[in-house]
Amino acid sequence: MAAACSSRESVTVRLSLPDEQPTPDADTPLPADPPIPHPAPPPDDEATALPSLDDEATALPDRVAAYRAGYLAEDRRLLEKALRSGTLMGLATTNALELGVDVSGLDAVLIAGWPGTRASLWQQAGRAGRDGQDALAVLIARDDPLDTYLVHHPEALFGRPVEAIVLDPDNPYVLGPHLCAAAAEIPLTHADLPIFGDTTQDVLTELVKDGLLRQRAAGWFWTHRERATNLADIRGGGGAPIQVVESATGRLLGTVDEASAHTSVHTGAIYLHQGETFLVEELDLDAGVALVGSAEPDYSTFARDITEISVLRSLRSTPLGPGTLHFGEVEVTRQVVSYLRRRVQSGELLGDEPLDLPPRTLRTRAVWWTLPSGPIADLAEEGVDLGGAAHAAEHASIGLLPLFATCDRWDIGGVSTELHADTGLLTVFVYDGHEGGAGIAERGYARASDWLTATREAIASCECERGCPSCIQSPKCGNGNEPLSKSGALRLLDTLLRPHSQP
Repeated sequence: MAAACSSRESVTVRLSLPDEQPTPDADTPLPADPPIPHPAPPPDDEATALPSLDDEATALPDRVAAYRAGYLAEDRRLLEKALRSGTLMGLATTNALELGVDVSGLDAVLIAGWPGTRASLWQQAGRAGRDGQDALAVLIARDDPLDTYLVHHPEALFGRPVEAIVLDPDNPYVLGPHLCAAAAEIPLTHADLPIFGDTTQDVLTELVKDGLLRQRAAGWFWTHRERATNLADIRGGGGAPIQVVESATGRLLGTVDEASAHTSVHTGAIYLHQGETFLVEELDLDAGVALVGSAEPDYSTFARDITEISVLRSLRSTPLGPGTLHFGEVEVTRQVVSYLRRRVQSGELLGDEPLDLPPRTLRTRAVWWTLPSGPIADLAEEGVDLGGAAHAAEHASIGLLPLFATCDRWDIGGVSTELHADTGLLTVFVYDGHEGGAGIAERGYARASDWLTATREAIASCECERGCPSCIQSPKCGNGNEPLSKSGALRLLDTLLRPHSQP
C-alpha cells in the first residue's frame, strides 16, 4: 500500500477594516470584563442617531473581494485600484499580493495559516501600517503540523532571521530557458559559460540537439521568432495555462496552470470565481480550455489521485538510526482518477465519480529513508500498523520541512509504502514538486535529524487521540487520509531516531 501527497498553492487572507476592532471568534475565550461606566442619559431635547451594527454589516459583503494570480490582468488591476482608493475594504487573497504589487498602508492583515517561510510572513504582514501608521497583523494557526509546532514553539518564529534561499542553479529545467533567453538578447560565447555554472556546456548541447539554439564559431544563437522568455514559466506551472471560459457567454473568467487543472477544473469540478459558483462542463487539455456554466450545487468536489515513485539513482546516503537516509533523483507519476462529491452542510459523501485524465510525470529530486527488516519485524510484533505509521510520518514530515527549507508544504510531495519495489524496504519519500528539483529535498537531507525530531515532537504535542489535521492528516492527500496511525508514527520515528547501538 502506497500513500501519496502532492503540491498546490497556499492561501492567505488580508482584510483592511478602517477604525474597527477585530471581532473575537465564538470559541475564543475572552478576558474578564472591566467595570463598565454608565454615563448619564442625554437630555430629553438632545437627539442621538447612530447607525445600527446590522445596517453597517449589510453593506460589508460588497466591499470585500477575492484576488488570485489566475484572474485576468485587467481584473487584478481594478481590484488593486479599488483597494487603494478605499472602495474595497478588504481582499481575501492568495500569496499573489505578497510581492510585485503596489498595495500598502492597510489597517490590518489576517494571515490564515503559516505562509511557508518567515520571509513570506513578514512580507505579508508588512502590507499593513506603512508610513508610520498603527496597524494589526494576525497569524491565525490552521490545522497543520507546522502551525501546531509554531504555536508550541514561538521562539522558532520570533527573533530569528529570514531563511536562506534554497535553489539549484544547475537544474537543467531552470537553466535551459535562462540560457535561451540570454542567447536571444546577445549570442552566448565560451567566455560566458562560467557565469552559468558547471553544467552549462551539457545543457547547451541538449538545447542545440532540441533545435532551440544553433551553435556557430562565434557562439550559441537563439533560432526562433518566438520570445525566448516564454520558455520560463514564472508561476511554475510547467505548461501553458488552461483558460477558464463561461460556455454560455464566451467570457474568459481566468486561467489555471496546467498542473493544477487536473485537480481544480476537471470535468464535474466546482469552480469558484469572485463569489460566483460554476460547474466545469468539460476540460479539454489539448485545446487548453475548461468550459464552465453557472450553477448552485449543494456539494463540493475533491479530486483523488494515485502516485507512484521510482528511484533513478541515489546521489548520497548516510546511516540514520538503524535505517538509511538517501538523497537522489526520482521519477514521480501522478494521475487524477476520480473526484468525490460531498454535501456542503454536512460533509456527507454523495459519490465517487471516475475521471479519464492522462498521468503526469515529474523527474525531480527527493530525500527518503528506509528501515531494514529487523526493526520492522519488532514494530509489527508490537501491533504497529506499518502502512498507517509510514503514511502518518510522511504527512507530518511534509508539514514540518518548511521550517528547515525555504518552501511551503504545497511545494513538496510525498509517497510512503511498507515495501517499495526499488528499495525492497519500508520507505518514506519527500520530493521537490518542481521539475529537476529546487534544492528543497537536499536541504531536508542535510537537516534530517532536526527535521524528523521536530516532526516527532509536533505529532506528540498534538492533543488529539488518533490523529487530526493538526498533526498527521493532510489537506492534499490523494488517498483520503487513509490509512493513518498516530501512535504507529510515533513508534516508527522513535525507532528511526534511536542511536543504532541502543537496543
